[in-house]
Amino acid sequence: MIHAIKNLWRRWELRRRGIVRDLTVDTFSAGDRSGVWVLAPHLLARDSVVYSFGVGDNLAWELAVQQRFELTVHAFDPTPASVAWVERQTLPASVRFHPLGLADRDGVLTFVPRRPTSRVNYCAVTEAGEHANAVRCPVERLVTHMRRLGHDRIDVLKMDIEGAEYDVLDDLLASRISVRQLLVEFHHHFPGIGIARTERAVRALRDAGYRIFHVSERGLEM
Repeated sequence: MIHAIKNLWRRWELRRRGIVRDLTVDTFSAGDRSGVWVLAPHLLARDSVVYSFGVGDNLAWELAVQQRFELTVHAFDPTPASVAWVERQTLPASVRFHPLGLADRDGVLTFVPRRPTSRVNYCAVTEAGEHANAVRCPVERLVTHMRRLGHDRIDVLKMDIEGAEYDVLDDLLASRISVRQLLVEFHHHFPGIGIARTERAVRALRDAGYRIFHVSERGLEM
């Protein structure tokens, strides 16, 4: 009941700020647990380039997309717990895992667990403080990932990167990277972020020509 009320409140806040679906298209939904994502399948072909950032311990969406569209999915997560989990999985050759994160700079960032009980959900911080479980992980800009993998475009870019999406989207737009379809979890419910930051990000994306075709029941994934 509490979760349902939170979801209603989030979607009401989005509507109040004009963050609603702009167009209607056929969709394909896949995934598991909180990792259920919706994409527009008519924009995909077997040679499409798909990037998914923020694996954690859930590759259900990536595996479903690979199977449904018979293409290669590049999955990314830099945190040690996620890397260790992926190493224990048996993945098809067309799901390629990269132990790297996504940021608005190339280098190394400090990550800490989102909650004391978090096993694989980490977020980047500027100051780790005294956190005993802080880890240092390699990250790259989107354009750096693309250059390393030899891609000049991305057909689907999925991001669940625990609040880092705002700086990454700014960098993406400034770099004029060709990304045909964006699937983003916005984390305006995190302390210190706020929905105004998501409103600014959506405005910038719309100004760049993007249009919203789906908003999740939780009011976070778009």
